[in-house]
Amino acid sequence: MPRSKSNSGLTQLGKNVAMPASPEAAVLERVPNPHPQQLYLARFTAPEFTSLCPITGQPDFAHLMIDYVPGKWLIESKSLKLFLASFRNHGAFHEDCTVAIGLRLQKLVQPRWLRIGGYWYPRGGIPIDIFWQTGKPPASVWIPDQGVPPYRGRG
Repeated sequence: MPRSKSNSGLTQLGKNVAMPASPEAAVLERVPNPHPQQLYLARFTAPEFTSLCPITGQPDFAHLMIDYVPGKWLIESKSLKLFLASFRNHGAFHEDCTVAIGLRLQKLVQPRWLRIGGYWYPRGGIPIDIFWQTGKPPASVWIPDQGVPPYRGRG
């Protein structure tokens, strides 16, 4: 499949790429938005996100929802998958993981708006949900609810 000029700088798409050793080592990539004048929402769902507790080293699990209104750039999804997977051996608190992902994406693509919801499964019997966004969303964009119910356990 021929590569378009707009995607010629990508280093991971269509290639066998090793898992990044850490979020800092992960290469996040972007592609030009073919509709930069249009206001629309793009959503990424990562229902099996994992990281490590920075104190105990035990695994933590989350359902991440990333919504953004693109500007000139789109997040390249394979690089996002590799970036998120790089947290599997990374020790950080829930708040740090969630906000750091949002900040890194904001810096990369400079969206008109971005939000991330980190719906973390219980640690020590307490689920933790983390929400971060860049500001107010554009008024004319349809932004659906993230659709992740609060943790209810077996109840």
